Amino acid sequence: MPFIKTDFPGLLIFEPAVFGDERGYFFESYNSGTFSKEGIDIRFVQDNQARSVFGVVRGLHFQNNPFAQTKLIRALEGTILDVVVDLRAGSPSEGKVFSIELSARNKKQLLVPRGFAHGYSVISETAEVFYKCDNFYNKQAEGGLAYNDAALNIDWKVPADKMILSQKDLLYPGFASCAHHFVFES
Repeated sequence: MPFIKTDFPGLLIFEPAVFGDERGYFFESYNSGTFSKEGIDIRFVQDNQARSVFGVVRGLHFQNNPFAQTKLIRALEGTILDVVVDLRAGSPSEGKVFSIELSARNKKQLLVPRGFAHGYSVISETAEVFYKCDNFYNKQAEGGLAYNDAALNIDWKVPADKMILSQKDLLYPGFASCAHHFVFES
């Protein structure tokens, strides 16, 4: 099975089959048929790519309804610590943090459903990140969560004095004050 369930409902790790030989490797990074066989029917409409240097922390971001997004995230180059927080009221994992290293080497991907705040830190010299979204970005629907909320206690695996953040990411509220309307649906 290429999908590994987490303790967070709907949050899945995707490990594609990689075929390698003396020439290199090949793998299907996304195949709608593979996802459909697991009951995952998502129509992705937007691809995003970002390149960053060591210490960059991006997030924690989300899009409010009706522009909420499911994301499929992977590292094309380098290594990131991918971090999500379940914002869905009534979820068994509401307010909890999940993190995983995604790298060009391990080729793992994280499928993040709507209702999660998402971010990552770059823990290699550089990293190039690619992610698919099932809804278009909408600036008015932007939301965020403080990367350093003491209640979440996220270890970004980057020393505080080496972190590089956008001005916007420095201003987001903590979990207790975060405005959103996500509700868990089992």
